[in-house]
Amino acid sequence: MYNVQEVKTRADLRSFIKFPDELYRDCPQYVPALHVDQKHSLTKSPSLEYCKRKMWLVKDSGKVVGRICAMINPRYNERYNLKRVRFGWFDCINDQQVARLLVGAAEDWARSEGMTEIHGPLYYNTLGKQGMLVEGYENVPPFNCIYNFPYYNDLVKELGFEKECDWLQYKIVANHGVPDKARRVAKLVEERYSLHFGRLDELKKDKNMLRKFFKVYSDSFSKTVYNFIPFSDAEIDEEARMSKRFISDKASCVVLDDHDEIVAFGISFPSISGALQKARGKVFPFGWWYLLKALKNYEITDLMINGAVPEWQNKGVSAVYYKEMADKAAKIGNRWAISNPQIESNSAVNIWNSYEHEPFMRRRCYVKKIGE
Repeated sequence: MYNVQEVKTRADLRSFIKFPDELYRDCPQYVPALHVDQKHSLTKSPSLEYCKRKMWLVKDSGKVVGRICAMINPRYNERYNLKRVRFGWFDCINDQQVARLLVGAAEDWARSEGMTEIHGPLYYNTLGKQGMLVEGYENVPPFNCIYNFPYYNDLVKELGFEKECDWLQYKIVANHGVPDKARRVAKLVEERYSLHFGRLDELKKDKNMLRKFFKVYSDSFSKTVYNFIPFSDAEIDEEARMSKRFISDKASCVVLDDHDEIVAFGISFPSISGALQKARGKVFPFGWWYLLKALKNYEITDLMINGAVPEWQNKGVSAVYYKEMADKAAKIGNRWAISNPQIESNSAVNIWNSYEHEPFMRRRCYVKKIGE
């Protein structure tokens, strides 16, 4: 007999966080998140300063068989003139009744808050995991991406969800450099605008510069990324704090103008997916060691963010940072790079046609009308 219950106690929260560990125990592709990070995201994320959220579990004779988190982001709804609730942290056994109870709980709460649509899987903002996996189940995802069993898609479609959008990811050969034409373009753009490269290892030590970098990042994508929500100052500070441990001059770059203002950037992390699999959600006793070791191995990298500030877009500066990152990849022994999810309608995905690449994953956001 299934029953749904809201997460209210510390014990409920522990069960919510640990449920996927059991569900995916025998799945070699699944990458578990660190429990401490999940607890922080669910209870102390700066997004909760303005977002509402509730969580539910479905149990069968006391055993957890499903979970879901529902979030209302008023800044998103105001920006896009919508009344939407988003769902995330959605995991369950292959049982339609369990999925119905989970989604039903989220929808009931959403309606009580005046929402008319539900979509997901998403995070509070565009910094977290989003998009249900629909292709590429044989691959191990980057640490910041969702992995789910194929049946998840059948469960939500049976509940009336339809495709809102798809994000694409590619696996790119990283050590073949850039085409000669791209190298020539990069040199011309550098010389024309007197561009040079800053040192990220120095930038990380300057809190104000680090905050400025992520503010530029937020501004750069505010009009080009689907469903993007500009970050609050608190969100920027947290992202800077979390990311600086991964950012290094070895695999990333920041382009500056002759006034040392940020023009463009390319950020790549060494893959930590394998380390997280070994850690199994725990930092201690050995999780920290696996992660530390992974941060020194650049054979596989995750391409996290790249772009130019609005006034520098469409001036060819992408050739500058792509060339620089390709040269660095060759130096550090980087064989493969996994692109961050990019909306399929964004022409920027065409950049990978200049490199040897193959499809890696496709992930989907679903949407459904629920009425008030």
